[in-house]
Amino acid sequence: MARIDGHSWTPGEARKQFRSGVTGPTAGLAPGHTQANLISVPADWAYDMLLFCQRNPKPCPVLDVTDAGSWSTPLAPDADLRTDLPRYRVWEHGELIDEPTDVVAHWRDDLVSFLLGCSFTFEWALSEAGVPMRHVEQGRNVPMYVTDRLCRTAGRLHGPMVVSMRPVPPEHLDTAISHSALMPAMHGGPVHSGDPAQLGIHDLGRPDFGDPVDVEPGDVPVFWACGVTPQAAVTASRPPFAITHAPGQMFITDARDEQYRVA
Repeated sequence: MARIDGHSWTPGEARKQFRSGVTGPTAGLAPGHTQANLISVPADWAYDMLLFCQRNPKPCPVLDVTDAGSWSTPLAPDADLRTDLPRYRVWEHGELIDEPTDVVAHWRDDLVSFLLGCSFTFEWALSEAGVPMRHVEQGRNVPMYVTDRLCRTAGRLHGPMVVSMRPVPPEHLDTAISHSALMPAMHGGPVHSGDPAQLGIHDLGRPDFGDPVDVEPGDVPVFWACGVTPQAAVTASRPPFAITHAPGQMFITDARDEQYRVA
């Protein structure tokens, strides 16, 4: 999937482009602004989802929760959660039924939306510290993998943790770990580095979501908890209905990255 050429976009400009039908991974867009994962579930599943996020804060750090039926958020007051992401996924009983560029036709008055922190947000800090972002350099979506690590069950929701992977040269490994750890609301530090088999991942060239990324000689695969985890829970738990972002195609907020840095 080609990368959007939108380095100079403001968050509002990015959302306007997505509203007009532009799609693609959002890594590298709207520099310095927070990106978020989206999952919307019926109100009678909202407590289960909130509990799932509370019990699994690494993959599911909550930034905002809407009222039932609302498509607005104070993270971007002029935005519409139904139209302002590049691409969505629509689920029924755990099955993916559509991947539209807006979900106005699918929207329901009982939907509660959760906005979760995204690792694309801390990529700016890593890049400024000299850590290469291979997927950005290669114009690809970040690779994401379903692991064999199970999340804590919450009511009717259960499923495995999903991780994103970035190859990091060994001389930058400490920087990547320490700088991402300063943003716990964006998944924080990695959950693993090194042998992917320890997460039940057997082929880095075949991600479950996103694109394979070319690893340079000596690079260490580093894995961060990923906000696609609720989609794995939807597949496993089969709620009657859900809307999510398409993996790697995030909601770009007006919030600044530094608002979520703890030091």
